[in-house]
Amino acid sequence: QVQLVESGGGLVQAGGSLRLTCAASVGIFRINSMGWYRQAPGKQRELVATVIGGGTTIYADSVKGRFTISRENAKNMVILQMNSLRPEDTAVYYCNALLRTSPSSYWGQGTQVTVSS
Repeated sequence: QVQLVESGGGLVQAGGSLRLTCAASVGIFRINSMGWYRQAPGKQRELVATVIGGGTTIYADSVKGRFTISRENAKNMVILQMNSLRPEDTAVYYCNALLRTSPSSYWGQGTQVTVSS
């Protein structure tokens, strides 16, 4: 069983910045990918950004150039730095992790990000 503890999020004006962190209860060496998804009201959950394997990063087109995902191996953590936030970034953001040796997908409890215009 893997627990993901998220922090960050909140309310910010358009153009502002927020930082989300997600810490895993297992060593980062056991994780194949770890990243962030988001779900806005009435919409499907979508990938925001993820870090895979040796450090390859993948971003949704809508956040490229504005969001940066990074990994702190010593803390078993990923960080999502969100800059130039837009109202359309408003959603509940969920941390996700896939282990190297299990088909299971693990989710955090979600954290609300609200961007006012």
